[in-house]
Amino acid sequence: MRLNQNVSLLGKKVVLVPYTAEHVPSVRFRVPESVQPAEAPLCPCRYHEWMKSEELQRLTASEPLTLEQEYAMQRSWREDADKCTFIVLDAAKWQAQPGSTEESCMAGDVNLFLTDLGDPTLGEIEVMIAEPSCRGQGFGTEAALMMMSYEASL
Repeated sequence: MRLNQNVSLLGKKVVLVPYTAEHVPSVRFRVPESVQPAEAPLCPCRYHEWMKSEELQRLTASEPLTLEQEYAMQRSWREDADKCTFIVLDAAKWQAQPGSTEESCMAGDVNLFLTDLGDPTLGEIEVMIAEPSCRGQGFGTEAALMMMSYEASL
């Protein structure tokens, strides 16, 4: 959803940032030219790596995707009018390390699916705290509440 492409939301435990191509790769390499300019920095991104986990696939009812399919999925979610996705960052890590990359603070994602475009109050929220060290700390609860608040403000 383009509405959140320039929006970051700061909570006490988490920071929500738009899901971009920089969050996709599973190893350190340059983002493909089709996604970013050739001068794109190297990045240690984790989203695609997380989604290789059979446990996360089962819990999120997801199918394994190739890296190119993951990029295509990210692009489609960015364009779809009925979906809004934020990457969930660990706020303590993000704030404690000036200049830290979003990728080094990633905890999971939160998604909003609008089920009736004529009524923006109807929707479904999904939260995935993929990083095991971030589970059980209230990150998912805060991310869901922040997403509901964001949706209500649209």
